Amino acid sequence: MKGVVFTEFMELVESRMGLEMLDRIITEARLPNDGAYTSVGTYDHAELVRLVQALSNASGIGVPQLIHLFGEHLFQRFSLGYPALFADSHTSFDFLSRIDDVIHVEVRKLYPDAELPSLPCERPAADRLVMHYSSPRGFGDLAEGLIAGCIKHFGENIAVTRTDLPKEGALHRVRFELVKQAG
Repeated sequence: MKGVVFTEFMELVESRMGLEMLDRIITEARLPNDGAYTSVGTYDHAELVRLVQALSNASGIGVPQLIHLFGEHLFQRFSLGYPALFADSHTSFDFLSRIDDVIHVEVRKLYPDAELPSLPCERPAADRLVMHYSSPRGFGDLAEGLIAGCIKHFGENIAVTRTDLPKEGALHRVRFELVKQAG
């Protein structure tokens, strides 16, 4: 997993819960590098899981809720840090339907060794988008948070239904159905 994900997680913890909390969870997570991450490095995703678990233990907030919150934060940070990826998108559906074919292609140009989930989309109707998340890392909560962050970014009223699907080999799979709401 790219280090930018780790550095953004630490930024979220420090900005919302303080430096003392960040130090506490780094100590509790017993990381091999003592929490020293660079945005361009590549690290084991299990270290992020340990940080989130430590934050859950310290804050009393559930792991899924924390990962979802982090996904929303991460989307907002990506929108500020990589505005070119948003230039051709005017709605959530525009942006989300471009993730696999456009955005992940651009991410791989920046980070050739990035291990990205698969997120193909279907548009069964003008007011519906179905996304199929598939990844060996099983961060469906992060994907859901990123989707929520996208919806907030574009200021739309969209209902999201999540369906966790059975694993397919080593792949975690989640189906997200997004439906535009009136008003």
